[in-house]
Amino acid sequence: MASTTTSILNSVFLFMIIFLRSTLADFNNEFDITCGDGRGKVVNGDLLTLSLDKASGSGFESRNEYLFGKIDMQLKLVPGNSAGTVTAYYVSFLELKERETLSSKGSNWDEIDFEFLGNLSGDPYILHTNVFSQGKGNREQQFYLWFDPTADFHTYSILWNPKHIIFSVDGTPIREFKNAESIGVPFPKDQPMRIHSSLWNADDWATRGGLVKTDWSQAPFTASYRNFKADACVVASEKSSCNGSAASSSGNQAWLSEELDNTKQERLRWVQKNYMIYNYCSDSKRFPQGYPPECQMV
Repeated sequence: MASTTTSILNSVFLFMIIFLRSTLADFNNEFDITCGDGRGKVVNGDLLTLSLDKASGSGFESRNEYLFGKIDMQLKLVPGNSAGTVTAYYVSFLELKERETLSSKGSNWDEIDFEFLGNLSGDPYILHTNVFSQGKGNREQQFYLWFDPTADFHTYSILWNPKHIIFSVDGTPIREFKNAESIGVPFPKDQPMRIHSSLWNADDWATRGGLVKTDWSQAPFTASYRNFKADACVVASEKSSCNGSAASSSGNQAWLSEELDNTKQERLRWVQKNYMIYNYCSDSKRFPQGYPPECQMV
């Protein structure tokens, strides 16, 4: 009887592993390494690493373009002395010529940003968030995290639907940017965007305003990615997978109208009370003539 039970449990466990593997994206199919000359690598399809040394950083870009979605990615950040480094994970629209020439972003630039600002060993990472719409950004909010993001993988999510953009960490919302078009604030809703990530040197500003420089004796610096998931509207040939009766990339469109319930609103307030270290909507020195209009949306 014991051997039969063990056999059943082993079969169930094997099925769960196969099921999980089948539901997670293969990085080889979903992303292209865009820079780094070999410093970006995909391992067995389910792990992607980016590295930075004194010669170069590295980055990748999604093959699909999305117009609204719920995007999850697990990251494990650069450990140890990461001062001067930035790990960026973002959704962005760039015109083709801008992607090809790496020129400055234009007036149509939309972007939803997670940026992880490295620090000296023992000091916390800073999670920097921003939203750009129609070329306008300067909407920074920054946070400490309530765990060590270098010790293990954690899930960083962007929920982007017509009502709002929600940044979440391990399922806990940390920031909500509401659609404020009714008061004249552009909202990214017309241009399909790709998912990007990069690991790069930014020691002119990233750590203590540029006072702490990158220690290249610690290179190479490496960040790791796994368990990418996109419940999203994929846009191809100017047609969205969410139009009409077609399904999104995962067959579930509940996120298109998802809002924060009472529990998640409480968690959002908890994070912003205890872990937010900068909010542009309360920076009176930066905005002496009055805060941006979207700051009224609470």
